[in-house]
Amino acid sequence: MKLLEQGGSKMKILILAAGMGKRMNSKVPKVMHKILEKPILTWVVEKSLNLTAEVAVVLGHGIEQIKNIIPENVEIFEQKEQLGTAHAVMSAKNFLTGDNLLITYGDVPLISEKTLSDLIKMHEFEKNDATLITVDMENPFGYGRIVRINDKFNKIVEHKDASENELKINEINSGIAIFKTDKLVESLKKIKPNNAQKEYYLTDSFNFMDKVGILKIANQIEISGVNDRIQLSQLEKAARNIKLNELMLEGVTITDPESTYISYDTRIGRDTIIYPQTFIYGKNIIGEDCIIGPMTRIENCEVGNNSKIIHSECEKAVIKSNVSVGPFTRLREKAVLEENSKVGNFVEIKKTTLGKGSKASHLSYLGDAEIGEKVNIGAGTITCNYDGKNKFKTKIENNVFIGSNSSLVAPVTIEENATIGAGSVITKNVEKNSLALGRARQITKNNWKKEK
Repeated sequence: MKLLEQGGSKMKILILAAGMGKRMNSKVPKVMHKILEKPILTWVVEKSLNLTAEVAVVLGHGIEQIKNIIPENVEIFEQKEQLGTAHAVMSAKNFLTGDNLLITYGDVPLISEKTLSDLIKMHEFEKNDATLITVDMENPFGYGRIVRINDKFNKIVEHKDASENELKINEINSGIAIFKTDKLVESLKKIKPNNAQKEYYLTDSFNFMDKVGILKIANQIEISGVNDRIQLSQLEKAARNIKLNELMLEGVTITDPESTYISYDTRIGRDTIIYPQTFIYGKNIIGEDCIIGPMTRIENCEVGNNSKIIHSECEKAVIKSNVSVGPFTRLREKAVLEENSKVGNFVEIKKTTLGKGSKASHLSYLGDAEIGEKVNIGAGTITCNYDGKNKFKTKIENNVFIGSNSSLVAPVTIEENATIGAGSVITKNVEKNSLALGRARQITKNNWKKEK
């Protein structure tokens, strides 16, 4: 059950992501730039959906591109003119129903679910009209300041509108806040663009609230946004460190965190060792007692226990337990390596199952194939699966021996216990227990070099 469905109140989350992001100096909208290979906005959307099923996003610049990364269950609203944060909220007026509305930003990817949960709980416990997140910042340049009287919230003043004394305040507004929805709707009607930017500030809505609460957090990185590529790199490093520290505390050995990249959605079992220059992106499940790396890339894979992947590339593959991969192996989509199998140097596998105890040790391409148990694939073996128009399947049954430099022209079946002689081109099915040879007769001309 979603956190926000557990209480009696109905709460929604609105993500503001309409900004242009000029300082990114990019053809790509700011919120589509990636941290650990995941778009910035996706970080925020996924965390929001973990808290409530009712999530919406306000888009502006680059809306047609950004729509492609928005899940179907998230509503989309458009801010056609960039007139400030309050105007962005007004652009989603049909979403402003229910008891409470949490507003966050599409370029603040590292806000934690725990912090958002704490904000929700404080808001409901204190029965506030609004509750916002703040943090002390050593250099608060550019941020709105929190002005307190007797330690209670008084107002928020934007940096460009702040007095000399107000600029000395270190407590800043994160922009992330929860409102009683009806109070917010009423306050939006009263906001005027009486500021240096001539914009409608959402922060002015607090002036019309009777009771405002403050959740002050310690970790500045949680509320840090992305405005340029330097900040993007800083948040990439922060996100990476958060994940690596979490994994190491859970019992994973990471020998060089400075050169290791692991995505937020990856799970790794205890006593697995990750060596340097390893990149693990997407949603991965890696078991216990594995050895991964060095110089390995894994994306959206499943790996069982006690498997080894060295200096290889694996994408959308399933690698069962006690499997050896690499070095210099490439596993592509729908490659499945069953238990105790082995794939070695310069082997590429795609849409192929390699059975238990089978081996393809070097220099082979296996595509669109079903390979049984205890099969030996000799060096230089190719499943010729494509005729220029269609792809066909190769089936190799249990205990087959494929000699080196063989070409298996699909569709073809090699039945169990068969042997394929080295250098063969196999175009017809091979019966079980047979030896198949498909090579030209060798001709030797004695003294040919001398005569020529």
